[in-house]
Amino acid sequence: METKYKHYRNSVGNGLRNVQITTKCRYRMMRKERIATYCKVSIEEACKKHKIEIVILKVLPEHSHLMVDIPRTMSDSKLMQILKGLSAFILFRLCPNLRKRYPKGHFWSDGYFCEGVGVNDFEKVYNYIEKQEEHHGLA
Repeated sequence: METKYKHYRNSVGNGLRNVQITTKCRYRMMRKERIATYCKVSIEEACKKHKIEIVILKVLPEHSHLMVDIPRTMSDSKLMQILKGLSAFILFRLCPNLRKRYPKGHFWSDGYFCEGVGVNDFEKVYNYIEKQEEHHGLA
């Protein structure tokens, strides 16, 4: 897979980020295929609404890994606010029964992992995310 630089008026570069977000208290909420699909759809919708391009997304029982390409003007904290906040909002709309486990509406934990991905790291990070199911013994 080849990375492409985005060209802006006065700059050229990429905004690739490797992100991992975890459910609150590490509950294995995405064990069921239906909820995992809803979670994937909610993350995709949140990203699409804010012009965030998803390169790869893996939803596992208690956490999600993704590589995204964000606009150059967006900070990591804003990215996480959009990913976690809006995806949880959409997820609770799609699956209201999750409110029984999360009555305050906080689906994702407070912490997160987010790092920049350069041209040299792209293949390594992509393969790492691709093999997460095997890594966690789910494949």
